[in-house]
Amino acid sequence: MIHKSSVVHNNAKICSDVEIGPFCSIGENVKIGEKCKLHSHINIQGDVTIGSNTEIFPFASIGSVPQDLKYKGEDTKVIIGSSCKIREYVTINKGTKGGGRVTMIGNNCLMMIGTHIAHDCLIGNNVIFANHSTLAGHVILKDNVVVGALSAIHQFSKIGEGAMIGGMSGVTADVVPYSTVVGNRAKLSGLNILGLKRRNIEKKEISELRKVYKYIFHNNQNTLRERVINMKQKEFKEQTIQIFLEFLSEDSDRSFTLP
Repeated sequence: MIHKSSVVHNNAKICSDVEIGPFCSIGENVKIGEKCKLHSHINIQGDVTIGSNTEIFPFASIGSVPQDLKYKGEDTKVIIGSSCKIREYVTINKGTKGGGRVTMIGNNCLMMIGTHIAHDCLIGNNVIFANHSTLAGHVILKDNVVVGALSAIHQFSKIGEGAMIGGMSGVTADVVPYSTVVGNRAKLSGLNILGLKRRNIEKKEISELRKVYKYIFHNNQNTLRERVINMKQKEFKEQTIQIFLEFLSEDSDRSFTLP
């Protein structure tokens, strides 16, 4: 059902059971999956694909040109997964030629009021953004990340799986999986134990992850990279530890957030 006051381009691909409320503007290259609901006063332009069961609240703007002076009108896109909730005043910019041409958001993500997702960001599944959290361009967030209210993440930073960014934090470096960071500028404050428990990670595995975390970040022996190599040689079977160590082994554009 499309409200008579909304403007939907004839070439837009809208599933028949999508609800579009009053005063929405939907562009030519927009594709909206089944059972989506757009409340009112929503602007979606450019090459945008939105998965099924996604709900968008008033005054959201999706697919607008990136806030990047290098952008010269090239064809880029936004891809949003299924079962997302996009609250009021959220802005999601499309990608750039130099950044991979796509801004991508996974499934079951919640973007609370005023969240900004800049160009070329890659967001995993089950990610939560609290009110007015902000991502600069080229940021990568893995699955199950929580970004606290009024926080900002620097461009090219990477946030590991299950990490939690404390409210009002300024993140300028990569954040390792399953950790918590807080402050301006943000510092590593420990493991995200609450998040691990919510995902039903066994106590024994959490205990082993704690030991690895403590060895790597609270140990003055050798360099950080050497400590990571030492831990990888142990060939842990726990998936959380494997993900944790693999993240630390990858190349980083921003170094790592430290205690």
